[in-house]
Amino acid sequence: MERAQYDQTLPPFDELVALAENDPAAFDEFRRQMCEEMITCASQEMQPRLWAQQSHIERVITKCKNPTHTNVTLMNELSVQMGKFREALDGDPEPQPTADILPFVARQ
Repeated sequence: MERAQYDQTLPPFDELVALAENDPAAFDEFRRQMCEEMITCASQEMQPRLWAQQSHIERVITKCKNPTHTNVTLMNELSVQMGKFREALDGDPEPQPTADILPFVARQ
């Protein structure tokens, strides 16, 4: 079954920056509405996973101290997710050779 593509249009970047600086609550509400629109336009099968991911993102954002901290933290989250995605695509890695671990004995 082919689905219609949903196309969100964002306001110009400068307007978003001004909104975030002048009315952070309105910016957060705008962001939440855009996320909700995108998720509700996804397939029924994907919506629970997307809601879960969005919930995780919201929890991460609440721990951030400023917009730069938020961006860096979300970029780290994205990197972790991309790593998991890459691992899933690559399949099981080759078994790593094991090593004998010897206790450290201090000389006197």
